[in-house]
Amino acid sequence: MSSYDRLRARFTLPLRIAVVCAVAGFLGGCFQPMYGGVAGGQLVEELQAIKVEPIPERLGHYLANELIFNLNGTGSSPPPKYRLVITARERVNSPLVDTVTARATAGTVLVDAEYKLYRLPFTEGDKPIVEDVAVSAVSYDRTSQRYANLRAARAAEIQNAKVLADQIRTRLALSLAKPS
Repeated sequence: MSSYDRLRARFTLPLRIAVVCAVAGFLGGCFQPMYGGVAGGQLVEELQAIKVEPIPERLGHYLANELIFNLNGTGSSPPPKYRLVITARERVNSPLVDTVTARATAGTVLVDAEYKLYRLPFTEGDKPIVEDVAVSAVSYDRTSQRYANLRAARAAEIQNAKVLADQIRTRLALSLAKPS
């Protein structure tokens, strides 16, 4: 092995580490935390200023409560700047059926929530500033006991509401955090 090869082998790893650190240093300025610094405080205030319109049905009740808590868990009531309108659709699938008893052994509660965020004051014909659909599916076991099936389906519905509320809050935060 020549002296050049020994020297090259000796400095290859430190050189690679130095290059990776330099690239990471340059790219470090490209990323900004969503909730960090002054802009993060403003984002939290913007999220607290979202008024969640009532959502019909039991799922809507769970979803509205989760969203109100996720957007403004402080209990304060700042003047609303935005209006959030949600239309939720729920369906139940029974993907597994016992061939002997012909009963479903599992169920899946599928929910899709279409949401639109409007600026206030709202007038007819205003276009939403954010419009999207959030989707969630939660499975549960079914038994021969009717009450247990109802309770399991309700628990899946509540879990769907929590997942949807988290998805919607994150997407709203991303949309409001973007510079105008």
